[in-house]
Amino acid sequence: MLTKPSRRARRGQARRLIAVFVGVIAMAITLPGIAQAAPITVVPGLPPVNIPDGLNIPGLPTTPPKKTTPKPPSTTKTTPADPAAPNVKTSTGWIALADDATHKITWWRNGRVVKTMPISMGSAKHPTANGVYHTKEKYRDMYMDSSTYGVPVDSAEGYRTYVEYATRMSWDGIFIHAAPWSVQQQGRSNVSHGCINVSTANGQWVFNNIPRDTPIVVRGTVGGRYNGT
Repeated sequence: MLTKPSRRARRGQARRLIAVFVGVIAMAITLPGIAQAAPITVVPGLPPVNIPDGLNIPGLPTTPPKKTTPKPPSTTKTTPADPAAPNVKTSTGWIALADDATHKITWWRNGRVVKTMPISMGSAKHPTANGVYHTKEKYRDMYMDSSTYGVPVDSAEGYRTYVEYATRMSWDGIFIHAAPWSVQQQGRSNVSHGCINVSTANGQWVFNNIPRDTPIVVRGTVGGRYNGT
């Protein structure tokens, strides 16, 4: 049989509920501006009360922190800008720039970049001179012989080397030609005896596409000035 709570017990419960209510209201009032931003927390037996985010009251539910998803790293690759075309005259519409700073040769046709390829020019001991060369005769294949400019083939600096797709740039023996033996250095360092070394595919492209009398500007080497021969 259930017994009805005494009047004294009922008074005690009422006092405890009022104390909880007053405590919650006091906490809410101490933080300015929370009435509009805080979520509404409902305590059983009491009116709804605004409780600020992050305020941890024992026995009351708390608002979990918002989770943020980190942005994935950018995968966009930047491409170096093409150099400006040299300001030289051309009768063929083609212009080339062999730049030692980048170890690349860039080809323009009628002001537009057509092709860029890695190169290896003359070493510090045999540097390619700076200046404006012009393409001349072409050889599908040939032997390059150091004796043609006074260095015996059997000397320490002599050579006789078979090459393909050779396009002459000067009458004193400078060519742009295929050099498969220096592909690892092309685009990185200079190892030739003065010629511009390119891959076999790039040498063939020059051989097939670049007409005679096209200017090739060499820039930035440790060599002197090209005398135009």
